[in-house]
Amino acid sequence: MLDFVENHSLPRTAAFFDLDKTVIAKSSTLTFSKSFYQGGLINRRAVLRTAYTQFVFLAGGADHDQMERMREYLSALCKGWNVQQVKEIVAETLHDLIDPIIYDEAASLIEDHHTAGRDVVIVSTSGAEVVEPIGELLGADRVVATRMVVGEDGCFTGEIEYYAYGPTKAAAVKALAASEGYDLDRCYAYSDSATDLPMLQSVGHPYAVNPDRTLRREATARDWPILVFNRPVRLKQRLPAFSMPPRPALVVAAAVGAAAATAGLVWYTSRRRQAASA
Repeated sequence: MLDFVENHSLPRTAAFFDLDKTVIAKSSTLTFSKSFYQGGLINRRAVLRTAYTQFVFLAGGADHDQMERMREYLSALCKGWNVQQVKEIVAETLHDLIDPIIYDEAASLIEDHHTAGRDVVIVSTSGAEVVEPIGELLGADRVVATRMVVGEDGCFTGEIEYYAYGPTKAAAVKALAASEGYDLDRCYAYSDSATDLPMLQSVGHPYAVNPDRTLRREATARDWPILVFNRPVRLKQRLPAFSMPPRPALVVAAAVGAAAATAGLVWYTSRRRQAASA
């Protein structure tokens, strides 16, 4: 497969994984939409649109302009959400919703990197209330995620403190390398989206996983390996069994509310409405 033999006399290394469509087969946040509805965080109309938005996400993902508009909607959508309630909803439904959509191939890579002595870091635009528990499920060592401001009442204020997207992801990877002593030239990175080109370019071993058209074109031009992950499977059903004991993920830039992708479905619907009326 890949050369995963690590020379421990050299500086430390890590493998950085995007989450949605790279490690799991769907959008992490959209997957929880029904649970958020049942918890009173979003309304029925948003739930009904989720299937369509998930299809759009799987078919082509979101480009830079779409992601920027998602960020704008995020601040308004999650304002007032109780952070503890979000965490509880995710904890109660994590195994039922996320475990079945983890790519077998991604789980194997995580195992291989840990066996080689590398840290595994999940780097996701979604929020830590979603990403951190998924990281723990996967045995990740660290999590980088979007962070929202939480008020004294324990609810999101609607302000974004840190947005883990595009160049910001690459900056987080470089900051981790400086603080943890990673040799980026010997590190690995995996993503499906062209928006993660800065992160992929920051390591010596970039991989395009189920790439969108732009990333596929860039990967081909740069002679980067292209991987196809298409076998979602529950961790307990994998052969050999998923051997890594769960480890709490260290949150590097954490906490969002689970709203980034949900904000996307609101924006996508309004965009289609504007186009129809034009």
